[in-house]
Amino acid sequence: MSPEKAQAYWKENISTIIKLLVVWFVVSFGCGIIFIEQLNSIEIAGVKLGFWFAQQGSIYAFVILIFVYVKVMTGIDEKYGVNE
Repeated sequence: MSPEKAQAYWKENISTIIKLLVVWFVVSFGCGIIFIEQLNSIEIAGVKLGFWFAQQGSIYAFVILIFVYVKVMTGIDEKYGVNE
């Protein structure tokens, strides 16, 4: 792989990671701490939504982001010809 292609691959990889970390931050910190008052006005099965995000939602979001990362990186690997 040429140095230019390797640098483009790495830049796309880092960009993907940063985007996913921003989503994770918004879900975990934003929904669990910052927007908790607004989310607590919504109840699902007797549980306030803000509490649910603080306890479970961020974990589910993190697991989903892992699968999204795998899918996106598979596409990037194929694009740059470094897939297995």
